[in-house]
Amino acid sequence: MRVLIACEFSGIVRDVFIAKGHDAMSCDLLPTERPGPHYQGHIEDIICDYREWVKWDLLIAFPPCTHLAASGARWFKYKIEDGSQQKAINLFKLFTTVPIAKIAIENPIGIMSTRYRKPDQIIQPWMFGHGETKATCLWLKNLPKLEPTNIVGGREPRIWKMSPSPDRGKKRSITLLGIANAMAEQWGL
Repeated sequence: MRVLIACEFSGIVRDVFIAKGHDAMSCDLLPTERPGPHYQGHIEDIICDYREWVKWDLLIAFPPCTHLAASGARWFKYKIEDGSQQKAINLFKLFTTVPIAKIAIENPIGIMSTRYRKPDQIIQPWMFGHGETKATCLWLKNLPKLEPTNIVGGREPRIWKMSPSPDRGKKRSITLLGIANAMAEQWGL
């Protein structure tokens, strides 16, 4: 299966699909943190070219949530005024329109539940072996809901408690390995 992982610099999801025998590539504006197939640039360079659509069987997209997440609602007024929120909405919606057979779009709880539609599923890291909380929405096209693989206790809000730092947003956006493995095992069929 050819798998495109959009807006992923960590290479975690890409690498678990590769480990399962799939032809996977990540794409992000940032360079990848792990060696492997990665396009550094705009995702639009890939998915807005019709010739590229036919190459992919599965798209898993992690559009930036900075301007979409409910956790930043107090800043929405400014994000609307400067156009950054609409730009983020447009990128999210772009993923819903590409003619790739199977699509998953991930984002935290935020405005896309009203600007697009309610998510098909909300998952938590503790459902996949990580003892923490971080409600994560999944919008799915032709994919089953993820089944929990390892429910654990110790449900700490690690992401919420993360100290301010220049790379805090980057650290918060990394997909945990248990969730990535579940995606590859359950969607890589």
